[in-house]
Amino acid sequence: LPTMFGICYTAKFMNAGGALVHVYTDGTVLVSHGGTEMGQGLNTKVAQVAAQAFGIGLDRVHVADTVTDKVPNSHPTAASMSTDLYGMATLDACEQIRERLAPVAASLGEDKRGDFTALVQAAFFQRVDLSAHGYYAVPSHRCGYDWDMDTEDNSRRGHPFNYFTQGVACAEVEVDCLTGDVAVLRADVVMDVGASINPAIDIGQIEGAFVQGMGWLTTEEMIWGDSDHPWVRPQGRLFTAGPGTYKLPAFNDVPQDFRVHLLDDNDNPFCVHSSKAVGEPPFFMGASVFLAVRRAVEAARAEHGLRGHFVLHAPATSERVRMACADPIALACTNGDAHFVAKGSV
Repeated sequence: LPTMFGICYTAKFMNAGGALVHVYTDGTVLVSHGGTEMGQGLNTKVAQVAAQAFGIGLDRVHVADTVTDKVPNSHPTAASMSTDLYGMATLDACEQIRERLAPVAASLGEDKRGDFTALVQAAFFQRVDLSAHGYYAVPSHRCGYDWDMDTEDNSRRGHPFNYFTQGVACAEVEVDCLTGDVAVLRADVVMDVGASINPAIDIGQIEGAFVQGMGWLTTEEMIWGDSDHPWVRPQGRLFTAGPGTYKLPAFNDVPQDFRVHLLDDNDNPFCVHSSKAVGEPPFFMGASVFLAVRRAVEAARAEHGLRGHFVLHAPATSERVRMACADPIALACTNGDAHFVAKGSV
């Protein structure tokens, strides 16, 4: 199953971000940016960008909590755009400081030019500003699709996305036809994330997004009080409103053999250090599990002489999978209807 996910905010004004970088006389660096770290590794990647820019160890870079008195007017951390915006903004600030440090470095002896702390201290005594505000905006010709333009030529509307993150996935599943239970035996994912800033983080994001997409299409069923579910009272109430009824994928649902591969160092001139966004793009590839389940059910039906099209709504819950197998037990419960569809939220 392939995927191609466009990276950009559809609202043009949101495609921008800022960062504030301070360099201290002990050679440490403090970075503040407008993004929100929520476990996706944004702060780690931003710290790596700063460390590489100054040629220092990651342990000498600290990323402060996001506050608007340091970087104001920031946008929501969404659309998988955070590293793109705040990594570039941090790099911009670091390059401003490096430009100020260049004349000082040229005046130092050969023995001190590679010593960042000595360079910073020399710059301090020469009254060089060691702070900078960085800002990055996606170029106007790479974002800002005009949805309202009266034209039949969509190319005139502009670019809806700055670039695309691509990937492909393949899943192998085993279906228990008696219970409808599904086990994901193996999943293989290949993603093009450009020149990854942090492969460990990117692989973790891919694994998480894949499992999230898998849950979306196999277990996460929403049931409302309606004519198909008269036992839900009052009518219109969401029954699956908590973890007792709304089933998120758990540890046991993760593919037993899970292989994630990153394409080797593909260039992406539209993002910081040729990297690519990775948060949301792998999500849809979880659909490979749903399609594999459908193929397994199709094989089970064929064993009972049932061929041709059949309906399997998403999410493919145990109930829907069990009844779609249409074995003699299921047919006995549906008066021989081989196309019976468990309603669920449909």
